[in-house]
Amino acid sequence: MLFPGAVVDDDDRCVVHAMSQLQSHRGPDFVWITDGPSFVLGNSLLQTGPNATEKLPDMQQIHITYDGHITNRNQLQQQFFSSSTIKSDEELIVLLYQKMGMDFLVHLSGQFAFVLVDQRLNKCWVVRDHFGMRPLFWAQCGNRFYVASEIKALLEVPGLERTLDRESIYHYFTLAYIPRGMTPFKQIHELPGSQLIEIDLNSGQHSQQQYYKIQYDPDPTLSERDLIEPLKQAIIDSVQRNLPASGPVGLMFSGGFDTSSILGIIKTLPQVEQLYTYSVLMQEPSFDESKFQDAMAVPNRNRHHQILVGPREVEDALFKHLAYLDEPSGDGATIPFFLLARQAAKDVRVLISGEGGDETFNAPETHSANWARRHYRRLVPKPVRDAAHWTAHALPCNYKKLSLEFVAKRFTEGAEMGVPESHIHWRHVLPEHDKLLLMPDSQDFASTASIFRNMYDALPFEDELNRLSVIDIRQYFEGDLMVKNDRMLMAHSIQPNLPFMDRILLESVLKIPVNLRLSGLKRRRLQKLALREFVPSKIYKRPNMGLEMPHSIWFLGPLRSLAESLLAPDKVANLGILDPAFVTKLWDDHVNKRRDNGRALWSILILVAWFDLFVASDRYKDELGRRF
Repeated sequence: MLFPGAVVDDDDRCVVHAMSQLQSHRGPDFVWITDGPSFVLGNSLLQTGPNATEKLPDMQQIHITYDGHITNRNQLQQQFFSSSTIKSDEELIVLLYQKMGMDFLVHLSGQFAFVLVDQRLNKCWVVRDHFGMRPLFWAQCGNRFYVASEIKALLEVPGLERTLDRESIYHYFTLAYIPRGMTPFKQIHELPGSQLIEIDLNSGQHSQQQYYKIQYDPDPTLSERDLIEPLKQAIIDSVQRNLPASGPVGLMFSGGFDTSSILGIIKTLPQVEQLYTYSVLMQEPSFDESKFQDAMAVPNRNRHHQILVGPREVEDALFKHLAYLDEPSGDGATIPFFLLARQAAKDVRVLISGEGGDETFNAPETHSANWARRHYRRLVPKPVRDAAHWTAHALPCNYKKLSLEFVAKRFTEGAEMGVPESHIHWRHVLPEHDKLLLMPDSQDFASTASIFRNMYDALPFEDELNRLSVIDIRQYFEGDLMVKNDRMLMAHSIQPNLPFMDRILLESVLKIPVNLRLSGLKRRRLQKLALREFVPSKIYKRPNMGLEMPHSIWFLGPLRSLAESLLAPDKVANLGILDPAFVTKLWDDHVNKRRDNGRALWSILILVAWFDLFVASDRYKDELGRRF
């Protein structure tokens, strides 16, 4: 909490205390509040290793409140302070700042969000990590500038209005998440990854700047043979950097290639004495991946936990998970992550995740689909493509995961679009014309595809794949995946560590030529060659599959009552921005199997439940107070 040109009083300290209490799950082990003439800082710290909660020594009028994990702290200490003993990330950050100003940020690797106040200059910096792994939000009320790790803390700010940002919700109905830099509230803002805000505590003037850019710099002279061993070592090094300094190691284990290779690597590391793995067992046959999980986890079964996720578990966790999420998310893996973290909290304080592996190694289906789109349009005449489009749309509705009907319809539609437009179309929740029917007063908003088009056109890379990769990291990874990973794990005081989205590793991948990262429809080729020894053939050969919830199927039976309650016309009308009649039509078409509207209905249901918790009431506080 910053007060440019003002003086701190007891009311201000009470506000910061209340804000800290609402996000104490992020750091239940150690809480402190400090203040100066024009600032109050509160910090809740999570004990993940020795010295993690030690208070900073006197740092010559420099103060910091911090959330994160610097994975290359030891290397930076050796590089810049070989004769010093640095006991915490915060101490390292302050020492680096004293040495080189804010230029030190490009040297960090890992995840972090912090506010640094320099009383000597009467300036402050608000900083978020390179890829938006740790959350950071801000709001300004009068001459007061508030910063928090979670949106709910900012709702404690006196005078802050909970007016909906209708444009962010409009885009939510395309993406199933709020785009980066936006929140569902007009007065609350998200600081995007790789950016900082500099504030003059005398005048109150502030500016937002980007301190880091993803730069693809492929070396065309490199061959596959040149790259396999260096890439393998780079991944092993990243896994080691992301392990907790002490205590047991936990791994979120999906049975996919990323988490399987991490598990295979961890098993070879002598410093790991206790290893726990956690996987989700989805109670629906076409969504169940337990046979792949067993292929890797059986040798470790004495410490392996499978968390059953069925309709009952989803209904029980619906409101509670939203109380920690703070914003609507239609990602079907969010509740499963919440339930998995609840189990893991009995054993560990850090969970290693394979998240980011797809984005780093170009594994998303949409990346290979773009290659197929380009050749499809070149080789197949337009009349034949039109016939394929109509044939796909004649297929009967199928609610199974990645059914032929779903893939055929999405591909034949997207194939006729531009590169960024098709990229978003293949993942969309609702098309633009349906969004206009759902939100009748949204005609003035730019299309969501235009956000992606503008990003795509502004990037300096010639290759389509590199542009799509940056868009995925900046939008999908930051706006969806890290919201899910950070909030759902931190709800249970667990830190997520992501070896595949470590800056040092990512920058080594940026040097790999495009044709070696994605060869036609063969995704992950180089990654798989580098890590082949760590995974069994069953995992090595399996196609890429993401964790998803079978809401389309469950809406027809076990979740029907819940959906009909939350999607009732009076509930939908309470939001003041949605057309209840169109929601009813979406529901009728779905239950009568005329069209699979499962993701759209789930996204609406989540928005209605979130609105009830955070806008129509303060019920989110009741959910936070309930026992898990």
